[in-house]
Amino acid sequence: MFDGPIFRDREEAGRVLASRLERYRDERPVIFALPRGGVPVGYEISRALGAPLEVIVARKLGAPGQPEFGIGAIAPGVRVLNEEAVRRLGIPEDYIERVAEREAREMERRLRRFRGDRPEPEVRDRTVILVDDGLATGVTARAAIRALRRREPRSLVLAVPVCAAQTAEVIRPLVDDFVCPATPPDLGAIGFWYANFEQVSDGEVTELLEKARRLSGEGAG
Repeated sequence: MFDGPIFRDREEAGRVLASRLERYRDERPVIFALPRGGVPVGYEISRALGAPLEVIVARKLGAPGQPEFGIGAIAPGVRVLNEEAVRRLGIPEDYIERVAEREAREMERRLRRFRGDRPEPEVRDRTVILVDDGLATGVTARAAIRALRRREPRSLVLAVPVCAAQTAEVIRPLVDDFVCPATPPDLGAIGFWYANFEQVSDGEVTELLEKARRLSGEGAG
């Protein structure tokens, strides 16, 4: 049953998560946020734990005529497909290839915009905390998890303010720890759980990343 928003905005959600992640402070974690909406959440966690903030870009592959319905997702070096949805909707391979190519171009654009020429941080044998502002199907988070696993962190934590209950059951075994204050059985839309869920711009993402770098005083390597 939906009783109204539980977070004022992404910043408040980030502070709630930060309090639950305090036990990781001494492990000097690296925070990876999924742009754009995950970045304001991740910034609050980064600030509270004194940890560097980075981005990992994953892009949803939308179904034909239903771009909001994810049939899969891509992240650097990774493609995840919802095989059941692809089969049920009868989606041909050439459609998947076209959408994947388009989203790969957007992924590269965002990586250039948000990271510039900075090298990818070294996370091998470190604790990584992946952050988003909420999960519905969780398909983009699954792609990001697989991409981060390839970089061999010591531990991978997923932290989100709200997640559909059925998605939580699927995604929990994929990470070493899953931190999520709310797992409603009837999620609806992520924005229902925030009083203020305005779209985050590329400029705001860039500004928060720069602020986090100034606060940490160093890169993640």
